[in-house]
Amino acid sequence: MSRSGPPLVTGVAPKEGPPGTRITIRGENLGYDPKDLIGVKICGVDCLLAADWKSPSKIIARSGPGKGKGDIIVITKSGGQGTCTVGFKGYYVQIGPLQESAIWIDESQSVSSNLRHGRPSSPLFSKDDEDPLGISDEGNQAKFSEEDLLELFPEASGNMSIENFSSSWYLLENHHSTSFDDLRAGLAHMKRKAKHRSEGPIAFVKTNLSSTLDCLDSLQNMYSKFCTDDIRGEFINSYAVLLMQAKSCADGLFQEVLGRKDKADSTRNALSVLQRFKFLFYLPLNLQRNIQKGDYNMVINDYIRARSLFADTQVQVFRKVYKEVENQINEFRDMLKQKLMELPNSLENQKKLIKYLISLECSGDPAWECLVNQQKWLTTILLRCKEQHLQEEKESQPNGDVFGTPQKTSNLSRAKPGDSNSLKLEHGSSKFTNPQRIMYIEELCEILTYNLPDLWKLGQAYFSGALIVKEQTGEKAFKIDVSKHSQFKQMITDTISLFSNLVRAAFLPQTLPEKLSAEDKTKYGQWNQVIPGDWLPSCVRHIRNCVWSLSLLDLPGESPTVINDLAFDMRTNCMFTLLKQAISDIQQLHIKETWIVETDDESGGTTQLPALFENIVNETIQHLHEVVVQNKQGEPEIFGQRTVQKDSTQLCSELLQAFVPCLDCLAFTPVMAGGSSNTADDSKKRFSTSSMDFEEHSLQFDKRLIIMLSNCSHTMERIIPRLVENLNKHGYVEMNKALQTTRERYEELDSKLFEAYIEEKSNPIVGAIEQNMYRGRFDWKTCRKPVGKYPDFLDIFSFICV
Repeated sequence: MSRSGPPLVTGVAPKEGPPGTRITIRGENLGYDPKDLIGVKICGVDCLLAADWKSPSKIIARSGPGKGKGDIIVITKSGGQGTCTVGFKGYYVQIGPLQESAIWIDESQSVSSNLRHGRPSSPLFSKDDEDPLGISDEGNQAKFSEEDLLELFPEASGNMSIENFSSSWYLLENHHSTSFDDLRAGLAHMKRKAKHRSEGPIAFVKTNLSSTLDCLDSLQNMYSKFCTDDIRGEFINSYAVLLMQAKSCADGLFQEVLGRKDKADSTRNALSVLQRFKFLFYLPLNLQRNIQKGDYNMVINDYIRARSLFADTQVQVFRKVYKEVENQINEFRDMLKQKLMELPNSLENQKKLIKYLISLECSGDPAWECLVNQQKWLTTILLRCKEQHLQEEKESQPNGDVFGTPQKTSNLSRAKPGDSNSLKLEHGSSKFTNPQRIMYIEELCEILTYNLPDLWKLGQAYFSGALIVKEQTGEKAFKIDVSKHSQFKQMITDTISLFSNLVRAAFLPQTLPEKLSAEDKTKYGQWNQVIPGDWLPSCVRHIRNCVWSLSLLDLPGESPTVINDLAFDMRTNCMFTLLKQAISDIQQLHIKETWIVETDDESGGTTQLPALFENIVNETIQHLHEVVVQNKQGEPEIFGQRTVQKDSTQLCSELLQAFVPCLDCLAFTPVMAGGSSNTADDSKKRFSTSSMDFEEHSLQFDKRLIIMLSNCSHTMERIIPRLVENLNKHGYVEMNKALQTTRERYEELDSKLFEAYIEEKSNPIVGAIEQNMYRGRFDWKTCRKPVGKYPDFLDIFSFICV
């Protein structure tokens, strides 16, 4: 059997019948097992509940209350809705007075009302009369086919025993070529026949009236003669005694036979009742089996059918069995309600359980109870997650933080469950894992992302009325209380507010609402350890992914504002923290100076320090753009608030100027050629080449000055404009103002380095001529002073020599 092909019905037996007819359906691709069969439609009526799958080519079913000719359509999971090459005709049969039936039959048309008075009735009209008109159609024209008649009369039939009998159908089928005069003669014949039937008893009496009177006279004469002969009246009494004795003797002779007959009749009646109402007597066992198999739809359908038939019965046997059925259904309701309250549970399974309870007319409002229970459960697991991670952090790191450095990545996709425990970084001989707080925020986001959408969708289905509709009748079980809609919105808002406060308490405790008391703030957790800035981008990714997932739900009220404010505050905090960390890293660059000068046509002679400074700034800008600055759909602009603009501009300005103290420190602090530095308390202290405190392998002061002067000039002229351009490209505002301030700082450092270098180079010359510069009583006050901002050595030397 091919599972991919649609079902095809090619044969059916029988081809017509009343409701409840046992039909054998044959064809192809009728399902590979009973679970694959999901629908059997006979004349437009779904008869799946009465269908029994036998094989992929055979199904046995019972027809439903469909009228007329229609197709038999089989629907399977593997092949979908099928087709049919044959048809089945459904009709209703008028039940006769001598046929058994489980429903009340209107006998006014078939049984005469005078039967109850003990009088004889006229013969019943024979519905099987082959020719009620008394004529025959012997024409040579072809008769109408059944298909053509069905098209003309889709809801009728030519069978006189069926309630939807149509005289037009009958005439076209049997007398389509009969002339009008013959039909009129047939009508007269049918009227005479009906009149004869109605006058049959009277005509019989009229015809045999003399014989009837003779019989009555004979009986009267016999009685008079008998009374005359029996003067004493003993014979009549003796005859009566003899008759009574004969009756007693007959009763004695046939008592055993009659007893067996009565017992057999009772047994036969009991078996007939069992056979006729076997559905009810087998129902308790069938309910138990279907519950064990998980076929809850069958349980509900059987119960509704039994309730409609036997709920108000007065028969003690039926009442006893039906009471047992009710007890089983009560236990079944309790089991369904318990399953509904067990969490976690899928959304589809919750909807099914709620619909089952609604169909069983469970007391209360199971859908609303499920919503309240799920919201309480979600709140509980969020708080439990906080307690668990707080305890684990205290146990794992009692003496302080031992954090690794996460690898920077541009992947913004949501981490899969378990990733937080799988990341391990090595640093020397020590192993580092994710901080407990990082795993905490990942688990919080995962809990909210996976459970809140189900709660919201379940609430939407409840208030739209989809959950309280009975599948059997299509009507709503009860009217929804309008006040519950506002309660549900508040439940969603409270859950998101709890999530937001838990995250803020862990990462932004200073941003918790001021209206919260100290006890409430303690409820959300107190974290003593400080998370390094390198881990904040991971937190921002989790929060932003969570917010993006919830934004698709179109949450009500203040919920979107609360969750968006949390994401915005996390983004700004991450940006400010990473900028401050980059400033700190740049200020520590002096320990990485190797004093190896590389020359090229573009930058002249510089060390690797300016390139390191540029790399740190560019990496920070790129990392912030991927994690913080770049907006997702529906997120607010990070620089949309004036406060954020002002603070980010200030930090960016400090970031660009952080390299100035590093150059100043390297220029005026003795540094060894190997790259290690001996930092003095006063970074502005100057050293001369004649100082004897330096080690032999340390760089001379003038070389340090000229190298830092070149680095400063290259940074100011080339690196700073590129960095400002990169900041502008990534959306940072007021960078021109930061560029102007930064240029002023670098120009000040450049002037300071140049003056120090001129002073260092002029010291030997001044020392050589200083001893004789006042000989001859020369007055320096009246001497012409050199002009220009930076006089070179020749000008100074000429001035001194004069």
